[in-house]
Amino acid sequence: MTGTHRLFPALLAVALLVAPAAVASGQGTAAQAPATAPTATDTIFGRSGRLLARFFAPPRSMEVEPIARLFGKREQKNTSTIAVTDSASGRQFSLITLLPFANKVNGRVGDYHLGRFPAEKRPPRSAAYENPDGFIEVTLENKDTPVSEHFRLSDFLTHDQKNVWPKYLVLREALVDKLELVMVELQQRGIDARRIRVMSGFRSPQYNQRGVTRGRARDSRHQYGDAADIMVDNNADNRLDDLNRDGRVNSRDMRVLAEAVESVERQYPELVGGLGLYRANSARGPFIHVDVRGQRARWGRY
Repeated sequence: MTGTHRLFPALLAVALLVAPAAVASGQGTAAQAPATAPTATDTIFGRSGRLLARFFAPPRSMEVEPIARLFGKREQKNTSTIAVTDSASGRQFSLITLLPFANKVNGRVGDYHLGRFPAEKRPPRSAAYENPDGFIEVTLENKDTPVSEHFRLSDFLTHDQKNVWPKYLVLREALVDKLELVMVELQQRGIDARRIRVMSGFRSPQYNQRGVTRGRARDSRHQYGDAADIMVDNNADNRLDDLNRDGRVNSRDMRVLAEAVESVERQYPELVGGLGLYRANSARGPFIHVDVRGQRARWGRY
C-alpha cells in the first residue's frame, strides 16, 4: 500500500502495548486493553491512515514512552506533548498526555471556565455520558498542532473566552478519524473536498448551557469531544460548497455530505453515531452534525 494508508512496520508493535505497567512491575497479569488501543489493522494512524496525534489519560499515559521509542526521532514540545518522527516517511506525530479531569476545580482549570459536566450533576444515563478522562491543554504556541492531515487542535476549540489562554479541550481521535474518512469518501465519489470546516467542535458545558434555550441538547455530544458540526468549504467563505455542481447551494448539497457519512458508517460500524441535518436560515447556510457516540441516531431532513 502507498500514501497515507501505508502501515509503517514499526507500528505493528503498538498492538502489543496493552499493559506496560503490569509487565514492568512483574505482576504477571495484564490489565484489560483499553477500547481505543491500536491494533494491527487500526494502527496509531487510525482507520483513515491520516491521524497525526493520539491522546493519553492515566493510566494509559504510561504507554507514551514505549510508543515514542518505536520512532526514529523525538522532541519534547512541552510538559504534555512528545513529537515523534517516523524515520521512513519523515511524518511527525504528537503523543499528548491529558490533564486529569480532577484538575478542574469549581468549574475551572486555571482561568478557563469549563462549567460542570452533566455527570457532575446527576448519574450518567450510560457510560458514553460519563465525565471525560481529562483535557488537552491548548496554548497560543501549540494551537496549530495537527491532529490529522486536515485538522488542527484549534479547529475544535469552544468559541468563547477569546483572550483566555491556555484553553482546555476534549477531543476523541475517533471523531477526527471519521471526518478524514468522510473526506476520503467524497473524493472517491469525484467530489472536490479539500477542506472541511468545523463550525462547532468541543463545547464546554457552560458554553453549551447558554444555547439550551435555543435548541441545544443539555447532554450534547459536543461536550464529550466526539461531535462536530461541519461543511465542505474549500474557498473558506463559511458556506457549504456546491457539492453536486448544479449552480446552487441547498439541501441537495447537504445530502451529498450526509450520504458520505452514511457510507463511512457502513464501512466502519465501530464509528457509528449521530447524523443531524440542518437547513439554511437567515443567519447561516446548511450544515450537518456528525458524532461517534457508538449508536445510530438521525434527525433533521433533506
